[in-house]
Amino acid sequence: MNVGLFGTNGRMGRVLIEALNNSEQATLRAATVRDDSPWINMNVGELAGIPGQTLTCTPVSKLSPDHVDVMIDFTLPVVFEDNIRWCITHKKPVVIGTTGLSPAQVALLDEAAQHIPLVFAANYSVGVNLMLSLVRQAASALDDDTDIEIIEAHHRYKQDAPSGTALAIGEAIAGELGRDLSDCGVFSREGKMPARDQKQIGFATVRGGDIVGEHTALFADLGERLEITHKASSRLTFAKGAVRAAKWVQNKAPGRYDMINVLGLPR
Repeated sequence: MNVGLFGTNGRMGRVLIEALNNSEQATLRAATVRDDSPWINMNVGELAGIPGQTLTCTPVSKLSPDHVDVMIDFTLPVVFEDNIRWCITHKKPVVIGTTGLSPAQVALLDEAAQHIPLVFAANYSVGVNLMLSLVRQAASALDDDTDIEIIEAHHRYKQDAPSGTALAIGEAIAGELGRDLSDCGVFSREGKMPARDQKQIGFATVRGGDIVGEHTALFADLGERLEITHKASSRLTFAKGAVRAAKWVQNKAPGRYDMINVLGLPR
């Protein structure tokens, strides 16, 4: 399988180079950067610290569809629309890990899924997707008066909050309980407040240092509490999951898929 990367010079782009270099079934054939990027013509091996690479970074406008079977996009919302429309135009499957998308951009995913197969997930870690299954089980088993909080921590450079993964956890729990996260989610607390409404799902965000990603779903009742936690120590776990998704989606019918589909986990 020949893979192309959007945003090769980003933090995840560099880790994806490593993951593809380690893969026996996938090969990096196109490494793109923005047309005004200073990284144009940079050797991808230098970017990722991998010797022996000959591929260089090219501007998106020079990307040839003949060179790739699947694209992977872990860029930013500002370039997301151009990237997805390139995939639609050239009928290329795509794995998308860009977070912080607007409602209009999420709607574009559904439009794209009418033409191409795509995988869109807030998190490509196998462990996190197992966590999504576990929090649904916990939500269905616990009483309605259990307080639910989601705590997430990431590095100082992360721009969106709460993280896409935290929101996915909240949506999984809310869906299991028959609630709408847009109605029951609480994303900030300050000052004197009334007693907690037990229909709420609260979120707490931490940003600092080089934390790769930590997520906890806290189910707190009187007398006991359950905490389901995932901690990532390397971005390579996300990159390996994305490569796994790329292999899976390559020959699928047009549609919007996620890592639950890729892993064959129950919802």
